[in-house]
Amino acid sequence: MKNYTITVNGVAYDVTVEERVGGAAPAPAAAPAPAASGAAGSVIVEAGAAGKVFSVDVAVGDSVKAGDPVVTLEVMKMETPIVAPQDGVIASVNVTAGQMVEAGETLATMN
Repeated sequence: MKNYTITVNGVAYDVTVEERVGGAAPAPAAAPAPAASGAAGSVIVEAGAAGKVFSVDVAVGDSVKAGDPVVTLEVMKMETPIVAPQDGVIASVNVTAGQMVEAGETLATMN
């Protein structure tokens, strides 16, 4: 499945398109979500857009300042840093490099 935003007459629509191979629906494959490293924190760092995790820039236990990069996403062929919303300590990292993520998905948590 691929997600797209399509604009028609100035109105944006989010659509999901299912890919078919040879006219048949692909077999469902459930990929397990990566296990979070460490206990979840109270502050969630989430993806602002769908994309591919280019790099994980922190580890559990790292101290970060507001604005420090936590994860870098590749969104529309551009590297987009997702930054810490406030000062704190990384409590969990919920993604790995190369993983596809959706907008709003939790990338990491911090305290």
